[in-house]
Amino acid sequence: MFEEQVTKVKITSVVMVVGMSAMLAAVVTDHWAVLSPRVDKLNTTCEAAHFGLWRLCKKTIFIVEKDPQGKGCGPISLPGAKNCSYFKHFTSGEEAEVFEVKTQKEYNISAAAIAIFSLFFMILGTLCVIFSFGKARDYLLRPAGMFFAFAGLCIIISVEVMRQSVKRMIDSDETIWIEYYYSWSFTCACASFMLLILGGIALLLISMPHMPRNPWETCMDAEADTLE
Repeated sequence: MFEEQVTKVKITSVVMVVGMSAMLAAVVTDHWAVLSPRVDKLNTTCEAAHFGLWRLCKKTIFIVEKDPQGKGCGPISLPGAKNCSYFKHFTSGEEAEVFEVKTQKEYNISAAAIAIFSLFFMILGTLCVIFSFGKARDYLLRPAGMFFAFAGLCIIISVEVMRQSVKRMIDSDETIWIEYYYSWSFTCACASFMLLILGGIALLLISMPHMPRNPWETCMDAEADTLE
């Protein structure tokens, strides 16, 4: 690998590390969406919820004044009793059973599974980049770029599946939640998609063979024929 190429790979790797960190934060946290019911009166309690790929957390909040942002019960940062439970396809429990019925279990299983694929591609891409710094191994940058691009595509598909899950839950007449907004875990997932896609494309461009600047460059670089 040429010195100029090594520098470009290192700069791209910094971008990739930020993207991977954002994706890991999105996958392991449960602040993808915040849900709240209608608040009809003050000086009472309401139950808001936030969830991610793996669990649902409900929080009982005492409402003194209406949310100026018009998000119903909340904001979720207010103090209150909190109860979290993992989805039923991991553990059993009353909270998980309610979540399974009311938010289309298959959506959340799909989103979680696709996110796992994203992590798998990310690991493969990282290994390829690490091994590409060896002698005559710059060819590994091409599969690395493809793996990171696949990881970005998987995480954005997971984002869309989760978005459809929230939409169907809000539109359902069986749920108490009528207000929702996407939180910082959702933002991390979207940011990781952009960074991983850009980083993957950058690695593919870096790994491309050098193109001659003019039609005569290749001929001038060729060894001259010796005259006998």
